[in-house]
Amino acid sequence: MFKNYLKIAWRNVSRNKVNTFINVSGLALGLTCCIFIYLWVKDEKSVDNFHANRKNLYAVYQTSTANGKTDGSYSIARNVTGGVSVDFLLEDIGNAVPEVKHFAYYITGYELPWGHPETFQVGEKIIKMEGSRAGKDFFKMFSYPIIRGNAETALANMNGIAISRKMAAIFFGSPENAMGKSMRFENKLNFIVTAVFENLPKESSLHFDFLLNMEAQKRLLDMASPNLLAYMELADHADPKLVEAKINTYLQPRLAKERTAKTTMGLQLLGDQYLHNIFVNGKPTAGRIEYVNIFSWIAVFILVIACINFMNLATARSVKRAKEVGLRKVVGSTRTYLIIQFFSESLLFAVLAMGISVSCMYLLLPAFNAFTGKQIAVPGFQISFWTSLLLITFITGIVAGSYPALYLSSLQPVRVLKGTLQFTKTAVWFRKGLTVFQFVLSIVLIISTIIITRQINYIQHSHLGYDRDNLVYVRIEGNLSAPQNYMLFKQRASNMPGIALVDRSTETPHDMNFVVDEPISWQGKQQNDHVGFKPASVGFDFLKLMNMQVAEGRGFSREIAGDSTDAFMVNEEAVKEMGMKNPIGKSISAWDKKGHIIGVLKDYHTQSLREKIKPVIIDVKEYEYFGVMMIRTKPGETKQAIASLSKLYKEINPNYAFAYQFVDEEYQKLYTSEITISRLSVLFAALAILISCLGLLGLAMFSAEQRVKEIGVRKVLGASVSRIVSMFSFDFIKLVLIAFIIASPVAWYSMNSWLQDFAYKVDVSWWVFMLAAVISIFIAMLTISYQAIKSAMANPVKSLRAE
Repeated sequence: MFKNYLKIAWRNVSRNKVNTFINVSGLALGLTCCIFIYLWVKDEKSVDNFHANRKNLYAVYQTSTANGKTDGSYSIARNVTGGVSVDFLLEDIGNAVPEVKHFAYYITGYELPWGHPETFQVGEKIIKMEGSRAGKDFFKMFSYPIIRGNAETALANMNGIAISRKMAAIFFGSPENAMGKSMRFENKLNFIVTAVFENLPKESSLHFDFLLNMEAQKRLLDMASPNLLAYMELADHADPKLVEAKINTYLQPRLAKERTAKTTMGLQLLGDQYLHNIFVNGKPTAGRIEYVNIFSWIAVFILVIACINFMNLATARSVKRAKEVGLRKVVGSTRTYLIIQFFSESLLFAVLAMGISVSCMYLLLPAFNAFTGKQIAVPGFQISFWTSLLLITFITGIVAGSYPALYLSSLQPVRVLKGTLQFTKTAVWFRKGLTVFQFVLSIVLIISTIIITRQINYIQHSHLGYDRDNLVYVRIEGNLSAPQNYMLFKQRASNMPGIALVDRSTETPHDMNFVVDEPISWQGKQQNDHVGFKPASVGFDFLKLMNMQVAEGRGFSREIAGDSTDAFMVNEEAVKEMGMKNPIGKSISAWDKKGHIIGVLKDYHTQSLREKIKPVIIDVKEYEYFGVMMIRTKPGETKQAIASLSKLYKEINPNYAFAYQFVDEEYQKLYTSEITISRLSVLFAALAILISCLGLLGLAMFSAEQRVKEIGVRKVLGASVSRIVSMFSFDFIKLVLIAFIIASPVAWYSMNSWLQDFAYKVDVSWWVFMLAAVISIFIAMLTISYQAIKSAMANPVKSLRAE
């Protein structure tokens, strides 16, 4: 019996090739979108979920409350007050809280710009590699496979270093050859390879090719303020909430009483950190999970749109199938058999569409990866993936075929065979409602895409308070840390072709992550005042090089001797948060340096536009031993300037590899997620519109079949082709306008909520909605124009000869 159903279904599919093509194309587009969104969502959710003991791994975050504001951060900064530091207390937490099985820090940066690739030398090879420092239990907690050595000793030795398979191959040829070998690090110390670990999987949120013992850093530089990520592995069946409470019970009495901010610790499951990493009221609740949820719903909506297309196109052919249904019933077929027959056809369409979609997946996945910056592999051997596709195919076939099957199987044979088949108003409005729903979703996507694109364009081209074009920075390291070598480099570089100006800073201006509060005081500061400053020490030419504006007072000057010893500049936001009036000349002290404010900078952005502008404090340290050299190149001469800088760098600093970054490119990296989301939004909005147009075409075909005699009568009575086309088109434009009225508030609410994540954002302007309406109407007119003109130009004799 089932075989007969499939035979009949295949005959109907092959007999109506145009209809089949439109149906299969619509379903295939919808299913292809679903597959790619499914792969993207699956990849997002896989981050940090590959660890064997992932159910017991937790990230520690810090919540601070001061001046009525609550902030949160994963960075456990070493802010020492009264000799007590949070991070030192946490190091002993395993003894205080027995549920903590392992504990390890992972260093992400220092008060100097750190976290950049660092230089290694083996023989004649001098190469920069990206790495970090971690606690000795790190490899015991995380499932980064050790292929040489073992997790117990990999980071136990302060003289040891664990390197990746890639790094071992670069310097030694193989992991086997690397073990026990010496590597020169930053031309300061030698480390012995104690372990080789497998290259990190793409699912890891941490990225490193080497790890040093965290305590080894103290041997390199005398720095007290690293930014630390803290991780804990809890014992099986431990209650994280109970552990969190015990940690805070242990910490609170031991923290210095004079701290102006109340600090508490929280635990977050490691597998949730990547998707929930934006803090709201001190808790990590928002983040990329919003995009995962949005695109999951988009996948559902696009598939629903594709199913609605099938319904509309199937009912458009219902007049032709009606006599077939009548004859089947006359010869004894029951409604159940007819329902099964129509469902068989819809399932066959779904299977054909899924076959095309899977082929598209294999063909387009490399392009999709390049488009999104992902490394998604074809899940060819994952049973769960193929099971999901089978389930999606079955659901799609059932949903798409539900209305045609139930409707056509209910037709009365007497009415059908007498040629009096007419659709009720309810049936007609139901199909129009489906089309309206399609365009509601499409218009929401159009409006959302326009707003997302505007916001991305806004953050990419906003003036940050300084000029980031033609701006390059190079790390100060090795011989350049000596004042005489830095000044020699600066003097010679400034006279090179293509270079306009050279100066230095302890922080890159676009990504000032470090915040200080406790060591800074100012005239009029109250005991409970708490201001988190972004600090930087710069050269005398820094403001000129960056094209920063002074709002009040003056900038630093070599002509004034005191500027290098007791002068500070702050930004407008710092003045506001300190509560100062007439700040010029007011006393201020920072880092055991007492001085006064000589100038107020106009506010400039030190991070992404998601963050509000923060208070900034800068002083002059022309000969600081760390930081970055900022180099302004002349327009159109950057390539020549870089080549000259490379040659000079190798001459003065031969034991370090030359590396440079463009500020504008590094700034763009702050918005990698948003740029990807913008691209995906444009892509899926375009596909949703295309699929909706197929549905509108189906409704136009259906309407043309229903009104063929009406159009014939109108033509006989003298109606022109243009009159009939406008009448025919207006009925569909009304549906699009209704969809627009419904979609507008939905799109406004969703986009307004999304924009709340940005401190600086575009307005949701009225013209965006008007543009979306015009685009929708224009696309709808293009879709139905062919069918409208075809119907209006049809010979009325053919439609009326049976009357």
